[in-house]
Amino acid sequence: MQKFQIEGGVALEGDVVISGAKNAVLPLQAATLLANGPMIIRNVPRLKDVKTMGALIEGMGVTVNIDDDNNFSTDAETISSQTAPYDLVRTMRASILVLGPLLARYGKAEVSLPGGCAIGSRPVDIHLSGLEAMGAQITVEEGYIRAECERLQGANISMEKITVTGTENLLMAAVLAEGTTVLNNAALEPEVVDLANCLIAMGAKIQGAGTNTITVEGVESLKGVDYSVLPDRIETGTYLAAAAITGGRVRCLNAAPDTLTAALNKFRDAGAKITEGDDWVELDMRGRKLKAVDIHTEAHPGFPTDMQAQFMAMNAVSTGIGVVVENIFENRMMHVAELMRMGANIRLEGNTAIVAGMPSLKGAPVMATDLRASACLILAGLAADGVTLVDRIYHTDRGYERIEDKLTAIGARISRN
Repeated sequence: MQKFQIEGGVALEGDVVISGAKNAVLPLQAATLLANGPMIIRNVPRLKDVKTMGALIEGMGVTVNIDDDNNFSTDAETISSQTAPYDLVRTMRASILVLGPLLARYGKAEVSLPGGCAIGSRPVDIHLSGLEAMGAQITVEEGYIRAECERLQGANISMEKITVTGTENLLMAAVLAEGTTVLNNAALEPEVVDLANCLIAMGAKIQGAGTNTITVEGVESLKGVDYSVLPDRIETGTYLAAAAITGGRVRCLNAAPDTLTAALNKFRDAGAKITEGDDWVELDMRGRKLKAVDIHTEAHPGFPTDMQAQFMAMNAVSTGIGVVVENIFENRMMHVAELMRMGANIRLEGNTAIVAGMPSLKGAPVMATDLRASACLILAGLAADGVTLVDRIYHTDRGYERIEDKLTAIGARISRN
């Protein structure tokens, strides 16, 4: 099993080009199932999850191609199956996103119950109840969701809790439904807005994306378009955190700083100098002292749960005490034990971690338990004295494109072994 070997103690400095957003491209890949004719998605990151979603769609008979310029092209006219099998779905929770498009366009879908990172329960009940409200007949048996309908009907749907994938799935289902659908308590995440913008370009009639009420007037069909993916705000935040934790300076190019406001404000609270433009953002920690910050994860526009682990690593080597409260996923503190192996002073109380900053961490063998935990441990290794070995880095490859190459280019001593 591959590992990252990291020799810490180097202040990172330089520019990093940010890839397209993992959490935006996966629903966009699912949305290609709705298109009459060829479709191209540009700025697609080369990630394990992107390959999995491509293989899932291709397995249904859709023509799929990813070229050398990171463009993902499809033609759903060749589709021959509406089944998403367990072997692929079990590795990636976002596979559930094909359910809405398949049902809306083809009137039937058979999708395995999903897997993914073990960071807590993320039930699909909201997806299913929303589709049932639109007229779908759904059964769950033998580990599969089986759904069918004549044509989905517009409905007024109130989601009992905010769910990003639930919002995206129901949004994609609604665009081809007959009549008007209103999604209440919708997710506000930039990736939801990106999906809506793509669907609008395809001919959908959507209003309110980016607010908690989205209104969709169904249309008969959608066309294929040429669309570019939103820059990855979590990748951006991770490289900024790498500059902060090592006392360096990193500028992220091809970024969208307006999607990362809550995290940028916390970087400022931590003592960093933040400078930003329309498509770039820079963090400068040179000559500054890192201060511990309190974190409470919330749905967007609050502090993103996907940046919690990275700030936990920063707090571990900061001045003062930081309290980190995880409000989104109940199992998203598994990196705490691994940070403590490196000398971090952390007390865990349920979904709250009290982190007392230490002068330094010590390199050690550690194990990634999920995608963002892997980023946390890499950051800790960059700041630690000695050598850190990060195991189970297949988690990293699910969400970070060539992370070791990008880090090496700005001075990190990291290798994949």
